[in-house]
Amino acid sequence: MKRTSWWLAAALMIGLAWPLGAFAEGRIFTRDGLAIGGTDPVAYFTQGQPVQGSPDYQWEWGNATWQFVSAEHRARFQADPEAYAPQYGGWCAWAAARGEAAATIPEAWKIVDGKLYLNFSRLIQWRWERDIPGYIAAADDHWPNIFP
Repeated sequence: MKRTSWWLAAALMIGLAWPLGAFAEGRIFTRDGLAIGGTDPVAYFTQGQPVQGSPDYQWEWGNATWQFVSAEHRARFQADPEAYAPQYGGWCAWAAARGEAAATIPEAWKIVDGKLYLNFSRLIQWRWERDIPGYIAAADDHWPNIFP
């Protein structure tokens, strides 16, 4: 196996090793009991970067607890959660394209056609970016069957 292929396979296995019990009933990726690890999903759109939310601005949606940096961000999310929530419940978009689930990190993200996508790592994100439309189409097909 080529070194690059070995690294990608190892990275994906580590991500898949994240216990599937880490996601909420609504198939939202959670870490430490918080959707997308407490990262404010609205901040990706308004500040162009991941920002840790605050317990002072929480809201329950999709059977998960979401945190935000401000009451304004929370209100935006409450008004249209589908517009701000990451695709595939915050699970790795590249893994979803392969029909698998993998954890994500806040720093590996991209907004495509007004939708937020997260990835397991920056290396996996780089691979995903090589064919974004193809990976999104594949993930859209696989997503309904990843968590039976």
